Amino acid sequence: MKIGVICFTARGCRTALELREVLTGPEEGDPQENQIRVWCKKKDFIPPKGIERVEGSLREWTGQQFERNEALIFVGATGIAVRAIAPFLEGKTKDPAVLTVDELGHFVISLVSGHLGGANELCRRAAEKLGAVPVITTATDLNRQFAVDVFAKKNGLQIHSMEAAKMISARLLEGDRVAFESCLALEGELPPGLYWKQGKKAEGWSISVALCPGEEKEKCLFLIPRAVVLGIGCRKGKSPEELEQFVLETLEKENISIRAVKKVCSIDLKAEEQALLQFCRKYGLPFETFTAEELKKTGGDFASSAFVNSRVGVDNVCERSAVLGSGGGKRILEKTAGSGITVAAALEDGRIRFE
Repeated sequence: MKIGVICFTARGCRTALELREVLTGPEEGDPQENQIRVWCKKKDFIPPKGIERVEGSLREWTGQQFERNEALIFVGATGIAVRAIAPFLEGKTKDPAVLTVDELGHFVISLVSGHLGGANELCRRAAEKLGAVPVITTATDLNRQFAVDVFAKKNGLQIHSMEAAKMISARLLEGDRVAFESCLALEGELPPGLYWKQGKKAEGWSISVALCPGEEKEKCLFLIPRAVVLGIGCRKGKSPEELEQFVLETLEKENISIRAVKKVCSIDLKAEEQALLQFCRKYGLPFETFTAEELKKTGGDFASSAFVNSRVGVDNVCERSAVLGSGGGKRILEKTAGSGITVAAALEDGRIRFE
C-alpha cells in the first residue's frame, strides 16, 4: 500500500516518523511492504531527516496524494484533515483511505473509506503499534455485523451495486437474515445473519457470488469474482472491433460478465496480434501466451482441428490455452467459433473464505 503521511508540528514529526516505522513492514497475509513517505507543512521550520517539506499549499499536496496513494494519514487535528480532503472526495469506491492521528499518538481515527479503502484495518494496525486508541465509527464494525464490502475486498470480488450493498448492511443491522449463494467453493462458516440459499427462494435480500449479475433478480447483491480465463485464437489480421464484438457476444450468451474475466491466453504465435493486444488493453487484462508444446501437454478432451494443427502445431488453441492459463480449471465455455475467431473459457479453482 502506498501511504502519504503529513504532520504540522515538531511533535507531530516524531509521531509521523514512528508511524512510518511501525507501518512499513508487511501485513499479515500480504508479503509486500507498505511504501510510506512523510511530509511536514510548517512555516519557517526545517523538518528532521526523513521528512520532506511541503512547498506548496496543503490543498495542492492533498490533491496530489489523492491521485498517487492508497492511504493518507494526517498527524494533527481532524478539522485540518476534513477541510483538506473535502474538495477531492468522490465516493467510497474511489477515495483513498484517510486517517487522522493526534500529534501525541493517543488516538487513531478512521475518517474516510473505512471498508473498501481499508481505513478501518489500517486504523486498527496503527493504533495497536502505537499503543493508541482506535476510533472506528462504521455501524457494522460497532455492532460486529458481517460487512459485505470488507468481505468482497478480501476475496477479490467486485460489487455490482453499492446501493444493494448498503441495503444488505441495513437489513443485517436491523436483524434480518440474508441468503447467500456462490458459484465458487466456500471455506469457513457463514457469519451470523447469513444463511445458505441452497436453491431455495430467498426470504428477502440475498447475496450471490456469480459470474454475471442477473437483471431479473430483485433484492440481490451480486459479487463478481475475477476467476474466468479466456482462451482466444484468431486469424491473422482480424480487426480489433470484430474480435471484441464476437468475444463480448459469446460471453453474454453464456452469462459471463467481462468483469469476471481475469486474463486472456493464446498461443505464442499470436503474441503480437493487434486485435488481441488492443482487446486486453481496453479491458485491462493480462495477455499470456504458450508454446505449441506447452499446449499439447495440457490434459483434457478438447475439440480437435487438423487444419489448426497443420498451421500452428497443435490441434486446439482456445480450449487448451484457457485450461492451461487457469491452472487446470474447469471449462465453462467450450470452443465457440465464428468469422475466423475461436473463444473458450475456464474457471479457476477459486474459493470464497469467511474469516
